[in-house]
Amino acid sequence: MSSLLRVALVALVLLTAAGCTSKPIVTPTRTLAPQVLASQDEVKQAIVTALAKREWSVQRVNPGQVQAEITVREKFHVEIDINYSANGYAIAYRNSSGMGYQDGKIHRNYIRWVTLLDQDILAELRAHHDQPTARAIGVGEAQPLSR
Repeated sequence: MSSLLRVALVALVLLTAAGCTSKPIVTPTRTLAPQVLASQDEVKQAIVTALAKREWSVQRVNPGQVQAEITVREKFHVEIDINYSANGYAIAYRNSSGMGYQDGKIHRNYIRWVTLLDQDILAELRAHHDQPTARAIGVGEAQPLSR
């Protein structure tokens, strides 16, 4: 096989692989189980804690919505809205640069970042749920019980 043909095949393979980095945008939406007793404020706190853990910057916190962004290696930038209530939350794409967003598709790293953030929010809510509280036994204001 001639070297020119080999170069052409390698170039074709590389272009095909580069085109596979775009995936359809996902919008993780979670409805909390009834046994997870969380107020809207507790859901907001779990979201803000998970964002900080994953090194996202909180841009704005409104009742029912947290706006956040992340910049990676000064090359990739993503902005999201997280709409929340005591019953659940949804992570929605807002804007990006360097992520190749086009026609509802985006770089696969966005999918990974949002999926990991979703998992961390759930972990924060579970950790909060596992702590015994006055609310869990149906008495007064939710405060951690001493052990």
